[in-house]
This record gives sequence, structure tokens and C-alpha cells, in this order.
Amino acid sequence: MSASTAPATSQPLLAAQTPRTPSLWPGLALAGALAAVAIWLSRYPWFQSHGLSALTLAIVLGMVVGNTVYPRIAAQAHTGVGFAKSTLLRAGIVLYGLRLTFTDIAQVGWPGVLIDVLMLGSTFVGAYWVGTRLFKMDRQTVLLIGAGSSVCGAAAVLATEPVVKARAEQVAVAVATVVVFGTLAMFLWPTLYALATQSGWLQMDAHQYGIFVGSTVHEVAQVVVAGASEGEAAANAAVIAKMVRVMMLAPLLIALSWWLAAPSAGAGSTTSGEPSRVVIPWFAVGFIAVTAFNTIVPLPAHWIVVGRWVDDALLATAMASLGLTTHLQLIRKAGAKPLLLAAMLFGWLLGGGLLVNVAVHWLMG
Repeated sequence: MSASTAPATSQPLLAAQTPRTPSLWPGLALAGALAAVAIWLSRYPWFQSHGLSALTLAIVLGMVVGNTVYPRIAAQAHTGVGFAKSTLLRAGIVLYGLRLTFTDIAQVGWPGVLIDVLMLGSTFVGAYWVGTRLFKMDRQTVLLIGAGSSVCGAAAVLATEPVVKARAEQVAVAVATVVVFGTLAMFLWPTLYALATQSGWLQMDAHQYGIFVGSTVHEVAQVVVAGASEGEAAANAAVIAKMVRVMMLAPLLIALSWWLAAPSAGAGSTTSGEPSRVVIPWFAVGFIAVTAFNTIVPLPAHWIVVGRWVDDALLATAMASLGLTTHLQLIRKAGAKPLLLAAMLFGWLLGGGLLVNVAVHWLMG
């Protein structure tokens, strides 16, 4: 064989040996279909009355399919599923800013803002200390549970996952704790409030109760249900306090990224002993930018509706993708410690949250 003919014969052989990259579409179609079903189910009154949002339903559906049918088609779908868990998730967090404006802060006043800051900070720091020092849990799971409990439930868990570089089963465990204890809080808070006010030992009006709910209950959907149980004034205060708390997600993620990259003991260092590189989560910055834009520019109402619909679809698709890649046996291996940690945080959100709310309102009038 001559030198001139060698390249012509070797190129087809090399091409034949090069594996084809799976298409995005099978995985995206599967995750998107599960998300669509979850969004559809979330509009039914039964699911709404139980605080089951589209995100919660999407991960449940994803886990059902992921532990039955998905392993047979994973080779064709994994690329699209991975794209949904990463890129679509980040885009969804950015668009989440369409739900907020900086003027929301004025509606709960400085007492509401201070309460949100105190509850977020104490819950997150407490989660890390108890989880890593007392329970000796892995840091990723602890940070995810802390974010979900202190900020905004499943959406916060999803947003924190890229920063802490968690595995799918760690995210699923954290989301499960949010669902369990957030649902319990949704029904327990109104019951205890009614008993305490009727007995006369708690002096808290509907507006103050709403701030208490918004500063302590996990998911936005759960806040809506718990706040609405005491009327429109409580519901409005609860949602606004919750939205202010959600707004704090971006600075929390940026601060967390800096802390994880610090060369201090227990923080982020690579296996070679060198300090980790600071990675500013661009989607957190985008979230702040969209919130600022939504505050400054009066967008048409139908634009906001469409934007929020797209955001719901993106986040639900990301959550369904997470469920598809979550294996139940890996969750079982996590043991009882994540639930115990979440239970302790639940107790703090109820008891400590009540004390913080009463004290701040008393001090600030």
C-alpha cells in the first residue's frame, strides 16, 4: 500500500470507531413529559390543599420511572436528562426572579426582613454544625438540607446542588426532608396558632402570623396553604415574607461558594492540597439581575405570566430529571441521620422561629 492511499483508507476506519454522541431530545422529551404531568396534577385542588407543588410531584414521578423503566433507555436518554439537570435548572433559577421585586421588602417592613435574616442564618449554620459535628454526615447532604430548610425548599436544594457538587441521591434525600417536614409544618402551624391565640397565651395578629409562616415554612406552596388558613391578610404577609426569604438565596449561594473555596480547615481544598477555585454561581447573579429588572421595568402582565409558566416548566423538568437518576437503594443507604437532622431543624423553625418572631416584633414595635 502506498503512502498516498493510507489516509483515504484509515479515515473511514477511524470514523467507524468514533462513538456517536446520544441526542439531547430523548432525555429532554422524557423529562419534559413527566414535568408536564406534574404541572397538570399540581393544579388539582387535592394536591394544592396538601401543598404538593409541581416540583415535588415531578421528582416523585421521575423517581418512579427512574427505578422502573428508565434503566432500559438510559443509554439513549442520559445526555438530555443531564442537560435538564444542569442547564435548564440554572435557567429556571434565573427566571425565578420574575416572581420578586425589591419593593416586596417594604411590604413586610424591617421587622419582617430582620426575622427572615435571623431565621435563614441560624437554620443554615445550625444545620451545618449539627450535621457535620454531631451526626458526622457528609457535607454536601448537610448543606442541601440546610438550604432547603432555611430558604425555599426544593428550589433551594436544586439551586445549591451545583455549588456543592452533590450527587443525585444526596439531592433526593434533601428534597425528601423538605417534603416531609414542610408538609407537616403546613398543617401544624395553623393548628398551633389557633390553639395558642384562643387560650390567650400568644398575642399575634394575622399579619404577624403571616410573617411567622413565611419565615419558617419550607416550600412556597406550603406557605400559601398555611397562611391562607388565617385569612387574606395572613396569606399576603406570609407570601411576601417568603419571597423576601427567597431573595436571600442568591447572596447565600455566592457566600457559600466563597466559603467552600477557602483554604481553611473543613472548607474547600482539592485532593492535591491546593485551595479550591472560587466559582461564582452565575445563575445566582442572573437571579438578582432579573429581580432588579422586574423591579425597575414595568413588564406587561402577560409577559410575567408567560415567564413564570416557562420557569415552572424548566424547574419541573430539572426536578423530573433528578428523579430519573435517583436510585432508591442509594437513598436507603443514607440512613436515618438526614431525617433526624431535618427533624431538629423543624423543631427550631417552630420553637425558635416563634421566639424570634415575638422578640423582633416586641423590640421593633
